Amino acid sequence: MADAPIIDIARLPHPAPVPGATRQQAIADPGFGKVFTDHMLTIEWSEDRGWHDAQLGPRQPIPLDPAASVLHYAQEIFEGLKAYRLADGSMALFRPDRNARRFNESARRLAMPELPEAAFVEACRALALADRDWFPPVDGGSLYLRPFMFATEAFLGVRPAKQYKFVVIASPAGNYFKSGAPAVSIWVAADHTRAAPGGTGAAKCGGNYAASLVPQADAIARGHDQVVFLDAAERRWIEELGGMNLFFVFADGTLITPPLTGTILPGITRDSLLLLAREEGLTIREERYAIDQWRDDAESGRLVETFACGTAAVVTPVGRVAGEDGAFTIGSGGPGQTTQRLRERLVAIQRGAAPDPHGWVMRLD
Repeated sequence: MADAPIIDIARLPHPAPVPGATRQQAIADPGFGKVFTDHMLTIEWSEDRGWHDAQLGPRQPIPLDPAASVLHYAQEIFEGLKAYRLADGSMALFRPDRNARRFNESARRLAMPELPEAAFVEACRALALADRDWFPPVDGGSLYLRPFMFATEAFLGVRPAKQYKFVVIASPAGNYFKSGAPAVSIWVAADHTRAAPGGTGAAKCGGNYAASLVPQADAIARGHDQVVFLDAAERRWIEELGGMNLFFVFADGTLITPPLTGTILPGITRDSLLLLAREEGLTIREERYAIDQWRDDAESGRLVETFACGTAAVVTPVGRVAGEDGAFTIGSGGPGQTTQRLRERLVAIQRGAAPDPHGWVMRLD
């Protein structure tokens, strides 16, 4: 049996949950981020009361004053994690404690209150269990959880707000990329950067993603799946995609991934893959890697694979890279052996099909 809840959550009745037949139709092919479950979980925070009024109830619109601080000064952060169906039919979360830790790191950077990590995890657990019937019956399906927090105090003035709302919603998820191609194609952003030293690049806040929308739209318009950003100072060093970290695999068994220097999101999938790769005996180097090196190494055959990783897409091979000065192909243009092997190991742990020596999987029931 799971441990007793560690926060007092009031459970409100749902007057009109989605009918079973309608739900089954919705989750038969949910895509990503388009279908939402019946419930949401909320917790309030105020300067005088701290965290209070945790509620699990119907998913519904959130009343918000037009002067709410989030609308004017962008105090908003979020996380993304998945509930998986294990081999025995039960459900589990993957490393939710790391999401909780990163959530608070983002909160500190945005001058927002920290939520106790145990409360964060319990909130995700409670919602996943409440909406377990929404788990999609598709290959590789999951229940994607989106915890987020934003400033609700109504005022106009540049200072941290004194009131906040924490919310968790859930979305049945299928494949992240729609193309179905064996590897993705990415466009190098020449005129836009995602983050600069001293900024909010390492925080998971909406502003970082808003900054990626124009270059991402440009990449799609050019026929690519994603955009890759270079550093803001020299426009040379590879940082990350619009929402994923990058790894480069070399013929000698070495892996390089850009270092966490404050402009790159510290991905939980990234951290997991680093450990799995070391267990595979691969040499890992967290160091800067330039766009011109990427091209030269791919063309010489020294670089044999590149892959992107993140909660939504898990591990995704990169087959082609293009920019204003031309394009190049990585390896055969499809999934490489190392990419496939690391992905299979990670997914097997996430879904309970392999041993979990690091205690990453949190069973929900």
